[in-house]
Amino acid sequence: MSAGRIAVVGGGLAGIAAALACADGGARVTLFEAKARLGGATYSFEHAGLRLDNGQHVYLRCCTAYRQLLRRIGSDGLTALQPRLAIPVLAPGGRLGWLRRNGLPAPLHLGAALARYPYLTWRDRLAVVRAAVALARLDLNDAALDRQTFGAWLRVRGQSRRALASLWELITLPTLNLRCDEASLGLAAMVFQQGLLFDHRAGDVGYARVPLGVAHGEQALAALQATGVDVCLDTAVTSVRPEGSGFAVEADGARVDVESAVVAVPHQRVAELLPPHAHPRLARFAALGATPIVNVHVVYDRRVMEHPFAAGVGTPVQWVFDRTAAAGLRQGQCLAVSLSGADGLARLANEAIEGQILPALATLFPVAAQARVRLTVVTREHAATFRQAPGSRELRPGPRTRVPGLFLAGAWTDTGWPATMEGAVRSGVGAAREALIHLHRTGGGPPETGARAAARQHP
Repeated sequence: MSAGRIAVVGGGLAGIAAALACADGGARVTLFEAKARLGGATYSFEHAGLRLDNGQHVYLRCCTAYRQLLRRIGSDGLTALQPRLAIPVLAPGGRLGWLRRNGLPAPLHLGAALARYPYLTWRDRLAVVRAAVALARLDLNDAALDRQTFGAWLRVRGQSRRALASLWELITLPTLNLRCDEASLGLAAMVFQQGLLFDHRAGDVGYARVPLGVAHGEQALAALQATGVDVCLDTAVTSVRPEGSGFAVEADGARVDVESAVVAVPHQRVAELLPPHAHPRLARFAALGATPIVNVHVVYDRRVMEHPFAAGVGTPVQWVFDRTAAAGLRQGQCLAVSLSGADGLARLANEAIEGQILPALATLFPVAAQARVRLTVVTREHAATFRQAPGSRELRPGPRTRVPGLFLAGAWTDTGWPATMEGAVRSGVGAAREALIHLHRTGGGPPETGARAAARQHP
């Protein structure tokens, strides 16, 4: 067995973060990924000469671990981060409202935007303020918050259907991948507290200016290899089992012996890889379920939207992004419509989905009604996130298992964050810290300063 060797199973953001942190901490690292690329649920594909993302992923200024990973792999210059939160909110007929902040401290930074927001009545606005104050006072450590839905909590506090649809769900749907009436109050409270209510700069929106396959996959591969990580793509791991004082990792018929292992795969697959005694809730991880996301890529023969992205109210279009430059389109415009919480939509035929979205885009953007649609591409992520509903908190494990040296990572684990890119990165860094500490304790790994170096990557 090689001294100080760690296996990382899974090449999504959690696995990438874990492998880099372990290598930076002084360990020898082998990363296994079943696919021919890195990036996990954030990837790109080629179609009709364009490079499209499987889905649109944004981050906020408060996503400190993810932003640090971007810097670590050299992708911070490939993204854009708003200097100040500014979200255009569109309604049919060309109506436009804004959710934008000013320079006042939170929560006053959103006061002017709320006062001018055209989709709420004055009664709605006052009720929203009262609900926001109550939301800021919730204790995120209170397990009872995960026993009720966010929607039920909001209705008790006087939120109208109009306020739910035109304000609260603009944030809840893309972050929790569920509507307010289905989402856990605990996770929703975390999102609003962390992103909007405590720090006036926290909610500024960032996004990749290039395909995600470049910003995440290609950049991460180069950074991992430069750090000395042995990256094994197209290599499916079939089991991780204790063997002697370490672990035997079985991958495509070959065996690799390591002293510690970080398993960063989706929750539906964990039980297939680990010994049954690895975790008391191992068989229950699959009960976290899944929620799909549908994306519709539309290529027009001309520009129809002037914003880099926008949200929609009173329309099937939830969020829409201008991906023209990222896709490599030279004439016209490429829009990507992101549809979260898409349980019913994901089961429809492509033609039925297009039949809803294309007319809806024409009502939001007057130019689109006269433009010619040159191409539409529908993508589905059937298991985009775990189902972030009441009861999910008790099913999410921490990084440690019952087997010393074996650790879990992934956006589905208990990071305190929802299933986001930030949660994935935090889980990977946290698992790496545990793996490095284990190596130090067993005498086969890097010195304690290595573990501390990895810990510093986690804000």
